[in-house]
Amino acid sequence: MICVDTHCHFDFPPFIHDIEDSFSRAVKAGVTDIIVPAVGIENFERVYSLAQQYPHLYAALGFHPLYIADFLPDNFDKLVAFLQQNSNKCVAIGEIGLDYFVTNAAVKQQQALLIQQLQLAKQYDLPVILHSRKSHDQLAALLRRFDVPKKGVIHEFAGSLSQANAFIRLGYFIGIGGVITYQRAKKTRAVAAQLPLSSLVLETDAPDMP
Repeated sequence: MICVDTHCHFDFPPFIHDIEDSFSRAVKAGVTDIIVPAVGIENFERVYSLAQQYPHLYAALGFHPLYIADFLPDNFDKLVAFLQQNSNKCVAIGEIGLDYFVTNAAVKQQQALLIQQLQLAKQYDLPVILHSRKSHDQLAALLRRFDVPKKGVIHEFAGSLSQANAFIRLGYFIGIGGVITYQRAKKTRAVAAQLPLSSLVLETDAPDMP
């Protein structure tokens, strides 16, 4: 049986200090493959190298919306350079998206960068790993408005049933992780229970999410 962790920051501590042992523990827990999403230019090389070195690790490369202030125009060229290598170990563009939770979120800049990355995903025929916090409706509207790939995952979903169904109708999977085990996550558990299993994927978002 194949069991994929669709979102694990395996290049972060504590994993990076002992990759072999960390992956061995994952295998014992039933995991067969892990997708490792980057968050910015500073860890592209690390994520890409891990995927090349280990057969059961796969890379996703992209710019996380929380770090929009660190983004420089030439960073995008570096992302393109990685994608031009046409490695079958780079399986998605991510972690990308919108984050309106933070104070004074750079909304226009986030949207512009997301659209650029979605267009890149279309060009290279790759799915996307989408971060969405306090922005589900805006993200769904953007995905409907632009000619972008209708495939990928809404990472760590915590919205309403209608919002989940909106993403599913657009062609996206709903990412479910350890958050649904939290006491405060009753709404998310209730939503997940009403969704078809065929629309759900599992993720840990480790190491940040226990």
